[in-house]
Parts: sequence; C-alpha cells; structure tokens
Amino acid sequence: QVQLVESGGGLVQAGGSLRLSCAASGRIFGVNDMGWYRQAPGKQRELVAGITNGGSTNYIESAKGRFTISRDNAKNTVYLQMNSLKPEDTAVYYCNAQLGTTAWGTTKFRDYWGQGTQVTVAS
Repeated sequence: QVQLVESGGGLVQAGGSLRLSCAASGRIFGVNDMGWYRQAPGKQRELVAGITNGGSTNYIESAKGRFTISRDNAKNTVYLQMNSLKPEDTAVYYCNAQLGTTAWGTTKFRDYWGQGTQVTVAS
C-alpha cells in the first residue's frame, strides 16, 4: 500500500549528470527524514546524502560540491542531483524514508526503502 518508488538512474559518461527521484506513494500521513544510500559491488551500503524534515542536509565527503539533495514535501518526494559524476560513483542507489501511515485511528512511522536504481558512470 505504501512504498517508495525510485527513478532517474542510468548510464552516463564521466563528468555527466543524473537526477534521481524518490516518491512516496499510498496513503501517507507524514514523512520524516529522507536520504539516499548507495552500495557498490563488494562494498558496504553507505549514506550518500540526507535531509531532515526541516531541510537540513548532510553529505558523504566525496559527494560534497557535486551532489545536492532536496525534497518537495507537497509531493512527498526527495531528489538527488548528481553532477560531475565519477566512475567511483557507480552503485545501486537506494532511497530511504520514515513514513507515517494511519489505521484504526492511530499513526505509526516506519522505515521504508526504495527498490534501488542502478547508476553506472563510464570512464
């Protein structure tokens, strides 16, 4: 019923740009902090960028100056603008958010993950 749907991944050349989108769908009461993670083959999943409900952002060191995370609360959507892409950015990118749902008169917030979108940067 409630899910995060990602889009925007693909294959680009080094130095190119991509814009990832992640939209929460379903009967959603609220959205708290949101973020983007990535996982490259043979490596651990890492937080790339995060944004609080109030708009505060943080980035992994390697993304600073190149990536920008933003959100549109009216659309329950989070974006990741990626510029100056490098081959080392190649990974599956996952959206994460705590979503609030309501049932039987109560609201419960739980963690949700997007399905993952492949980003491949060719050298």
